[in-house]
Amino acid sequence: MKKLFGTNGVRGVFSEDFSLEFVNDLVMSLSSYFKKGKILVGYDGRHSSPVVAKIVSSALNYSGLDCYMAGLVPTPCLEYATKKLGYDGGLMITASHNPPQYNGIKPVASDGVEISREDEQKIEQIFDEQSWIKADTFGKTFEEINVISTYIDGIVSLLDIDMIKDKKFKVCLDLGNGAQSVTAKKLCEELGCEVFTINENIDGDFPGRGSEPTPQNLNELSKLVVNTNSDFGIAFDGDGDRSIFCDENGKILTGDSSALLLCDYLLKQYPNSQVVTCLNSGNTIEKIVEKNNSQVVRTKVGSVEVSRRMVNDDALVGYEENGGFMFGKHNCVRDGGMTLALMLDLLSKSKSNLSENIKNIPPSFTTKTKIECSLEQSEIIISELLKDYPDSDTSDGIKIQVDDDNWVMIRSSGTEPIIRIYGESNSQQNLDSLISNFVEKTKSILS
Repeated sequence: MKKLFGTNGVRGVFSEDFSLEFVNDLVMSLSSYFKKGKILVGYDGRHSSPVVAKIVSSALNYSGLDCYMAGLVPTPCLEYATKKLGYDGGLMITASHNPPQYNGIKPVASDGVEISREDEQKIEQIFDEQSWIKADTFGKTFEEINVISTYIDGIVSLLDIDMIKDKKFKVCLDLGNGAQSVTAKKLCEELGCEVFTINENIDGDFPGRGSEPTPQNLNELSKLVVNTNSDFGIAFDGDGDRSIFCDENGKILTGDSSALLLCDYLLKQYPNSQVVTCLNSGNTIEKIVEKNNSQVVRTKVGSVEVSRRMVNDDALVGYEENGGFMFGKHNCVRDGGMTLALMLDLLSKSKSNLSENIKNIPPSFTTKTKIECSLEQSEIIISELLKDYPDSDTSDGIKIQVDDDNWVMIRSSGTEPIIRIYGESNSQQNLDSLISNFVEKTKSILS
């Protein structure tokens, strides 16, 4: 059976493995999975997205399902509206942070959360057998105009709006030429913030800094925060579900450190709660939940794994180390807009700035890097490392606990032909040495 789904949805290079014929067959399979009802469809700013949207709409209609077009919106906006507006499912056309030539489709269940791994396998079986439904009548396509307002209203309803407005925050947005351009600025202005933006123009080539925010490509955001004397900056990925923060001094924060700060803030309000995170997140979260009589649950890497576990356990928070943060009281999905709003809420109730708040949480020294290689090569790397570290966790790639303070995790990406190397240590110097050592080991196995 053909493996369609990666770590997050179905993706490929448009006009090659993600051809119009493939999209049609995939959506016919998705229609057979949904069976009936009305489906909300949105897309990101990639050049191929409007073309793909037409195929998606046609295939849904041919299968007897009604399609409601949300237009260009961030992924979390489409997901929240699917739940809030009562749709039977949603389809988001996006390849998230992948390079411009990629596109993809993320199926969303009626609860506003990405479908489970089990449902992905059902769709793959339908696709393999081409056991598509035959409709007696065609569906129709409509426009849905309430998606963005529903999303922003949902976020604002969970905040102390008056306290945020009183602070008159100055916020810098690096919109990454992506989909949060249609919502993040509007959200900040509704909360009384003075807003400065870069890379606001939506462009599928992502000319500003690429589609994925990394510490290496956020120099312009750092400068803008310092030059405008802003309270903080935030950068989004291509489809707007992930966010990376920059403090008032221009320092870029890791996804882990901002998540730890927000977890600490939310757990103080809602003690005795559950936090769900992946195997590749740092260990500092255990210290934070302990203080608040809460617990941590670890999953395999991937937002689907975290989201579905959150739904199952009614968890308060979920997060990934890559800047994907999930607040269960809003929706159990990564949401850059909600994360931005939570940081404003936190700072509105704090007498300290962002950098001082970060200093108050236990230190976390984590990092990641990547090496180009095929899936077959990555399996060889993991197999060879397992010979040297036989007691390692192999539930998702390989996680090597070097000692009490140091671990490394190596796994193949589910979305690109690369292998990712994650690590944590008790100091930046030790972390640099640890990662350098395992990058060398990996490259020597490859060669």
